[in-house]
Amino acid sequence: MSLPKRRRKPAPAAVNAASHAHPAPDPFAPVDTRELVSAPGPWNLMLEARAPWEYAAMVAAAPWLNRLPTGDGHPVLVFPGLGASDLTTLPLRNFLRERGYTPYAWKQGFNFGPRQGVLDACREQLRQVATRHGERVSLIGWSLGGIYARELAKEQPEHARCVITLGTPFNAHPRATNAWRFFELVSGQSSHDAELIEQIRGTPPCPTTSIFSKTDGVVAWQCSLNPAAPHAENIEVHASHIGMGMNPLTLYAIADRLVQDPQAWKPFDVKGARRWFFKLTHHSPMRAMAGL
Repeated sequence: MSLPKRRRKPAPAAVNAASHAHPAPDPFAPVDTRELVSAPGPWNLMLEARAPWEYAAMVAAAPWLNRLPTGDGHPVLVFPGLGASDLTTLPLRNFLRERGYTPYAWKQGFNFGPRQGVLDACREQLRQVATRHGERVSLIGWSLGGIYARELAKEQPEHARCVITLGTPFNAHPRATNAWRFFELVSGQSSHDAELIEQIRGTPPCPTTSIFSKTDGVVAWQCSLNPAAPHAENIEVHASHIGMGMNPLTLYAIADRLVQDPQAWKPFDVKGARRWFFKLTHHSPMRAMAGL
């Protein structure tokens, strides 16, 4: 067996050139606390098994949900999560239809990330739905689908009425989730695009609601916090990530948000009995992620 050849020591000039091209990181540079968030642990991941019970709870809560205010018929575009299809959003869309809205599925099969043509199809669908109805469209996105909803609202503010996201990781590094490896595998894209991550953190210009759960087993809850803004809010529910779109509390919050007039939008109110089921997070994501 031959030994590996010893590498030659680079010339001083080459070392200096490399150091100049790639300067060493500043050890005293401030740390972005958003990068310190870790993915949910095994206990929360195990709690994702409660998703079938959330579906059963939705069925049992139908009489209560049917008492919610009826909508005005405006269109609602619903995006599924990573690796999911329109089948997973069917209970949510049926609920929206029963409440008097006009829901639309995204109709692109399984959501395997923003592969070539996916975002263009989303943009065109939003334009078509808005043109067909002659009014702005509410955008609801589950997990990765929420990223699509937020970015479409930024690109086409004239067509976006409001944005509602469910367990969407828009405010931290993608590796603060338990799905980043799967994302890279099926999308063929890296989760290390710093410029794109910073872009996604921006809040849409229309009323924006993030619904999240601190027991989410896929996405760290800190990833789903909107920064303080007059038109943005964060509503905490007790739900799993997989079952969030059919959780009765989530559906209740969605119905309450959709009935809002965008011109006279008011944050979600937790007075009365609501305070037993919902919580609002008003502090900034920076403080939340620092554990303050």
